[in-house]
Amino acid sequence: MAPPPILSLALPSETGRVLSIQSHTVQGYVGNKSAVFPLQLLGYDVDPINSVQFSNHTGYPTFKGQVLNGEQLWDLIEGLEANDLLFYTHLLTGYIGSVSFLNTILKVVYKLRSVNPNLTYVCDPVLGDEGKLYVPEDLVSVYREKVVPVASMLTPNQFEAELLTETRIGSETDGRKACNIIHAAGPSKVVITSINIDGNLLLIGSHQKDKEHAPEQFKIVIPRIPAYFTGTGDLMTALLLGWSNKYPDNLDKAAELAVSSLQALLQRTVNDYKSAGYDSRSSSLEIRLIQSQDDIRNPKTTFKAEKYT
Repeated sequence: MAPPPILSLALPSETGRVLSIQSHTVQGYVGNKSAVFPLQLLGYDVDPINSVQFSNHTGYPTFKGQVLNGEQLWDLIEGLEANDLLFYTHLLTGYIGSVSFLNTILKVVYKLRSVNPNLTYVCDPVLGDEGKLYVPEDLVSVYREKVVPVASMLTPNQFEAELLTETRIGSETDGRKACNIIHAAGPSKVVITSINIDGNLLLIGSHQKDKEHAPEQFKIVIPRIPAYFTGTGDLMTALLLGWSNKYPDNLDKAAELAVSSLQALLQRTVNDYKSAGYDSRSSSLEIRLIQSQDDIRNPKTTFKAEKYT
């Protein structure tokens, strides 16, 4: 008897089928734990590969767990390929801790595009924040020279955009120029998810629809919440993937929805910690993902994009 069809392939959702390669924690919401559920809420079939499996995120005093290496990642890809399960509309990657694993990610991109040449690769180039690297320094050049050119959408923060473009971002104009440098390297969509300029927090987005025209660029002013959260970058990139696929020609609208969801979730997180009698400014907070599912599925657009002319 022939095996039953894989329904996510035979009857694909209107949104897509995502392979998400990120970290995993047993407790808390970072990496795949922060990205998979929101994408499912937005209607996507999501297949996660966990690049690490830790008891909790590394901001706790201790953590235990296992790290997947490049060879083990490729084993999983070969297993999927052997059963004709490698058709994906999207690849999503986040934190990657070694050059060898990152090089295997590149092999995965080429393999998935050999099956579906229209694969959208959404890359969050997790390198560091606020001037501090989280990863070995030799990853920066691999991202810049090999990964950025094959990505469809890139979602760096300010520090990561500076590293990848080898420029300094001290103004909105600098942020827009950085987006243009990234476009020239490959990705048609760029969202610098947080830029700190004169004490103000901005998101700057840029969509180059074709090489003959200048990219459409916009900003969203983001309020400062006096707290530090884990998993927000992973969630933001997942939301940007989810909404930009639903509005492929309107990256500004996708960003409005993503920012509005995220800000509602962060405000709920702070309020819940306060209700529990905890000072939300004293350490990093675990986000209230499950409690915010309505804000993810049906966000109220409370943050508006302002287009640059």
